[in-house]
This record gives sequence, structure tokens and C-alpha cells, in this order.
Amino acid sequence: MSERPNRDTVERYFETFELQDPGAFVELLHDDYVEEFPQSGERIRGKDNRRTMAENYPGLPTLVDHSYKLSGDLAIIEMTVDYGGNRMHACEVVEFEDGKVKRRRAYFGEPFEAPEWRAQWVERM
Repeated sequence: MSERPNRDTVERYFETFELQDPGAFVELLHDDYVEEFPQSGERIRGKDNRRTMAENYPGLPTLVDHSYKLSGDLAIIEMTVDYGGNRMHACEVVEFEDGKVKRRRAYFGEPFEAPEWRAQWVERM
């Protein structure tokens, strides 16, 4: 299968994120869509639940930076998002079917200060 439909979907994903348009985002989702947040133990089943959650979200985050790797029906997305002045790093594992997002698992982490003890072996980003 060509990666083109999935690549187009990922690119459109970022566009809808920047526009903060839940309706356009839902159009990218498979009918059997599932989204998981392992850190909070939550699962969202179905496009309607995902749309309603986004429409009721108190202050959608803005996208600061992003990148992704795509291989067949699997993408790994790295993002930095801003929740009203609180920046978070996110990593999403995204599975596709028929050019639509079928499943997403999102992991979030707050930035932290690098410890001094390892400074001699690392490069600051």
C-alpha cells in the first residue's frame, strides 16, 4: 500500500490542530476510532465522543513544534504543545486503516532540568 494517503492524513492532522477545528479533525478518523491516554488510564471510543470531548475542552493547546516518522500504516508523532503558557512534550503512536486514523496512543511529559552530573557527555538541544 502507498504511504501517500497516510502522509496526507498526518499533514492534514497538523493543519486541523493549528486551526483548532474539531470537526475537520474528526473527518480524518476511521469509523472504529480509538484514542488512549495511558498515563491517565483513559480511552475514547468513536468519532462522536472524540468530537464532543474536543468541543468541550477548556482551552485547546496550541502546536509549537512537530515532527513525524511514517512507515506503512504506522506513524510516530513528536510534538511540543502549549496549554496556555505550560509547554508539554507529546509522543503519539498513530495507526491507520484505509487512509484514516484508526487508533492513537498519546504520551505526555513536562520539560525538566537536565542534571549537571551528566553534562560532560551530552549535547544541549
